[in-house]
Amino acid sequence: MTVPNEIQSVSLQINGIQHLLNIEPRVSLLDALRDHLHLTGTKKGCNQGACGACTVLVDGERINSCLALAIQYEKREIVTIEGLANSDELHPMQTAFIDHDGFQCGYCTPGQICSAVGMLAEFGSGAPSAVTQNGAPTELSDAELRERMSGNLCRCGAYVGIREAILQAHLAETR
Repeated sequence: MTVPNEIQSVSLQINGIQHLLNIEPRVSLLDALRDHLHLTGTKKGCNQGACGACTVLVDGERINSCLALAIQYEKREIVTIEGLANSDELHPMQTAFIDHDGFQCGYCTPGQICSAVGMLAEFGSGAPSAVTQNGAPTELSDAELRERMSGNLCRCGAYVGIREAILQAHLAETR
């Protein structure tokens, strides 16, 4: 049995690098990333899972890192905004966000980008959304895109650029 304040060793695979942390079991993945590993691209917005600023990818699926305990993610591949680029080459979603001004203040942008990457993978695998009609989705309609990205808020209102960026990256993927 683990005592709540007892320090534990946890090994996390983040952006292709193994990190050994000594943390309390109740440390969120978000706090482990920001406070212990100094990967500050992932943002703390609401700290309640409502805004999506803390979205990261775990084994290719998007999660709210503020709601996840770091110790739950041993032996899983975690990718943050810092890990999307390939050396000096931006991820196509990052490029699309720049091309379409998919940001204003930039605070929500890392979570938006990680969420969009995960969302396109979900869409590509045929996973339905709440607005999908008759089984698997066949096109990334505006309704599909809005529903699938509804967990990510932008307080600046950059949604037009965000949607255009996601559509650009999606079209590039499907070519």
